Amino acid sequence: QVQLVESGGGLVQPGGSLRLSCAASGSILRINAMGWYRQAPGKQRELVARVTSGDSTNYADSVKGRFTISRDSAKNTVFLQMNSLKPEDTAAYYCNADVQPTTRWFSSNYWGQGTQVTVSS
Repeated sequence: QVQLVESGGGLVQPGGSLRLSCAASGSILRINAMGWYRQAPGKQRELVARVTSGDSTNYADSVKGRFTISRDSAKNTVFLQMNSLKPEDTAAYYCNADVQPTTRWFSSNYWGQGTQVTVSS
């Protein structure tokens, strides 16, 4: 029905930057919100940033001022620009979308496969 494909992870030195992308495809009627979560080894998955269809955004306190979420609604794509990366940002980053498929009357939550971000010297 709905697929989320992430790209842009990798290895970066502290202080560096990375840009993650996530494209949603499939039988999409409406996307209500898209966002990024992350999960480090031994820790719970946590919200990093989220943007709604009305362009309202929210961020985890730990990334405010360093990360910026944006979207291209025409391409059903969300981006996460990550600057001033720290070792503690190391985690698997997962794209998340609240989507109403064309085949349903209601929205559901969808997840991507995840992309690894490693911040290390």
